[in-house]
Amino acid sequence: MLTGVRVVDCTTEIAGPYCSKLLADAGADVVKVEPPEGDPLRRWGSGALFEYLNTSKRSVRGGTGDLLAAADLFVSNEPVDAGALWAENPSLVVVTITPFGVEGPWAGHASTEFTLQAACGSIGQRGLPEQPPLAAGGRLGEWTSGTYAALGAIAALREAFRSGRGELVDVAMLDCMAVTMVTYPSVFASFAGWPTVAGTGRTIEVPSIEPTLDGYFVVTTNSAQQFRDFLLMIERPDLVDDPDLPQVAKRFRRRQEFLSAVHQFTTHHTTEEILEAAALFRIPAGPLLNGSNMTEFEQFVTRGVFVPNPSGRFVQPRVPYRISGASPRPFAPAPSLGQHDGSIHWPPRTNGSGPAGRGTASEGDAAADGWRLPLADIRVVDCTAWWAGPVATAALAGLGADVIKVESVTRPDNMRFASTRPPTHDRWWEWSPIFHAANAGKRGVTFDLSRPEGADMFAHLLQTADVLVENFTPRVMEQFGFDWERVHALNDQLIMVRMPAFGLDGPWRDRTGFAQTMECLTGMSWLTGFPDGPPVLVRGACDPLAGMHAVIATMLALMERDQGSGGTLVEAAMVESVLNAAAEQVVEYGSSGTLLCRDGNRGPQAAPQGVYPCAGEDQWVAIAIAHDDHWRSLRSLLDDPPWARNEALTHSVGRRAAHDHIDRELSSWTSRRSAEESARMLLDVGIPSAVVVPPRDIAANPQLRYRGLFEVEEHAVTGTHEIPTLPFRFSRVGRWLRLPAPTLGRDNDAVLEDLGYSPASIEGLRQSGLIGELPTGL
Repeated sequence: MLTGVRVVDCTTEIAGPYCSKLLADAGADVVKVEPPEGDPLRRWGSGALFEYLNTSKRSVRGGTGDLLAAADLFVSNEPVDAGALWAENPSLVVVTITPFGVEGPWAGHASTEFTLQAACGSIGQRGLPEQPPLAAGGRLGEWTSGTYAALGAIAALREAFRSGRGELVDVAMLDCMAVTMVTYPSVFASFAGWPTVAGTGRTIEVPSIEPTLDGYFVVTTNSAQQFRDFLLMIERPDLVDDPDLPQVAKRFRRRQEFLSAVHQFTTHHTTEEILEAAALFRIPAGPLLNGSNMTEFEQFVTRGVFVPNPSGRFVQPRVPYRISGASPRPFAPAPSLGQHDGSIHWPPRTNGSGPAGRGTASEGDAAADGWRLPLADIRVVDCTAWWAGPVATAALAGLGADVIKVESVTRPDNMRFASTRPPTHDRWWEWSPIFHAANAGKRGVTFDLSRPEGADMFAHLLQTADVLVENFTPRVMEQFGFDWERVHALNDQLIMVRMPAFGLDGPWRDRTGFAQTMECLTGMSWLTGFPDGPPVLVRGACDPLAGMHAVIATMLALMERDQGSGGTLVEAAMVESVLNAAAEQVVEYGSSGTLLCRDGNRGPQAAPQGVYPCAGEDQWVAIAIAHDDHWRSLRSLLDDPPWARNEALTHSVGRRAAHDHIDRELSSWTSRRSAEESARMLLDVGIPSAVVVPPRDIAANPQLRYRGLFEVEEHAVTGTHEIPTLPFRFSRVGRWLRLPAPTLGRDNDAVLEDLGYSPASIEGLRQSGLIGELPTGL
């Protein structure tokens, strides 16, 4: 799909290499430019993570030389002078991936993925009130940033091929983490009128990951029906009428009592028995897996999800999408350091042209036509619900597509009911913060696909569209009569993107799945929690990860269609997208037998690392000593106390061995200061640090505000509120949000008139209940 596209990758570690891996997997020629000593990830663990991230790439040492003059895309971990690069190569797409973005009050601050978790609210949201706030394991912020970087890169590349004009894609890890590792907490607070809260407000889901007779399982009770069915499953119908338990906050306050009742059932049954019972009740559930047993999970085995790495040392997840008519690129071995020194000779592009067959405009055409949003020519029909699918189509809308969300009055998007208003409030279903944030920029219609007339209207809409996206269980669209064969017959240029939880085939095909399930199946939750306690849900990352991988696959399919391939079927299973971003456990276990495990707020990249109590109620600061020079700076800041002069502490091995003692000393220092003062003092001497903020307070972060992550939504029902948008900046785009999230059926008339329906016929459809603006059956 990206055959002939030339990529220069000057990044190291995870985020940048994962971005360029996604490009290489799609066929791009990626040249990895490494420092003389190589990417530090080459020396990490058994080396398997480096090999996984850098398959199918070439390696040279030193500078970029003449490569950028002939490249299509440049990926960097550092800010670059894009103007100077465009003077030599006007169509070059430049992607920078930095902790805070290339400009702003925090640009240049010392950081690690751990301290960014504190700054984005992720740590502050997670854990029990009687314990310290808890970080997510697995460096997820780096993986999500790399995913967004690849999305921005491919989108900008499509427009560069059309217009001949390059773009600067400025990706900030903090922005990416603020829209993935928390679930729009500032929007919840804004909708609720910013009520006063004490401390970080951290919680865990109840129920979530629970013990069984032989391990753990995870259960999801997002809806009232799912929770009611769960009570029946655990043989406690007596709890159905308890007025507190259906309410998440009240259930959390009564967690010890409630979980005792849950465990009386779960600890007397095996994981397999519980999962069979959950399937009968159609309750989303799954086993807790890790690097030692993930490859044996029946759905992964049946679908062939794991494939050999070219080294033969381990297996790794396959490419997380399937596009009909496009064969996945076979993985080639990761290169040795400098393997391709002196052997790469890209001929220059003539007149800013892209790869052969890409149809790039000439300079004259670009000047006459101008740059536009990459998807300005695309119409998307959106049949998604909850979060993963809607956030994917919201990204398409931000990039310029005309996205039409299809609901029905009998079956609205269930995320509407995660409302900040009670059912007694007028139009309470319009007050869901997640619905707003994941559906901004779209138009909305209500077509009842279960009735023949509604299906006819939908078929007519598909004939005008470029992309159809849906994320139901596979049987739903088939029951409506819109499987791939029917859709392709209606419009042979249409790209149908299917986002099932587990895939279009296999024994788990028809099971429902939510983020909580994915976190446990892919081992994310295995790595999150204190070493002497149970695994803990990560919260947030899985839905956006799955959504953005689906957007990447959609963009690739559109680029294929740009070359004349016609419509295609895209399968982007949610669990496989997440698995690609959680692969370290599997590849490390396969290559060395090392099982990665949870370790609270400590981590393998820094010692000491943790959250430390500060003056005030429930105030914390995150600190990460990632390098020996950080330790020297810390000693100086603390006036080199006697305890810190121990020679063994000059290196990370010794500090890790003395972690408990160092934690006590640091806690004594931080507890005499506010979190803000502690973080400022540490940052002033170059030590990665951040206040552990309550999640909702990210809306006040000066760096996020400088970059414009939050944009104002003017909504007919909820009024004026700020919502987060795409977490990267294009140099030519000042604002991503162009429409507020749709009220139910808001655009029925406009869309149907565009399809040729008269005002009288539209009113007839409304009177018959085929369209409408109010949900029924509430």
